[in-house]
Amino acid sequence: MENDTLIVRVQETVAEALQVPIRQVAPNLAFGGIKEWDSMGHMGVMMLLEERFGISIDAEIIAALTSVPAICEYIQKTRKD
Repeated sequence: MENDTLIVRVQETVAEALQVPIRQVAPNLAFGGIKEWDSMGHMGVMMLLEERFGISIDAEIIAALTSVPAICEYIQKTRKD
């Protein structure tokens, strides 16, 4: 998957999980960057990422996936393994 396409898909997923317009989810958005991305919102993001991308996110990884770029990097790494 092309990196630009992945970023857009992650942005769409984050926006849907947080129930915000995609325009609020910048390519560099991080946890806490908008009020909706709080601890409860973060869990919703993680669950929807697992569903949409067919990946498993372990508890220790959840704490590291705190931005759109970090999420994209994890998805790329996970899909290559």
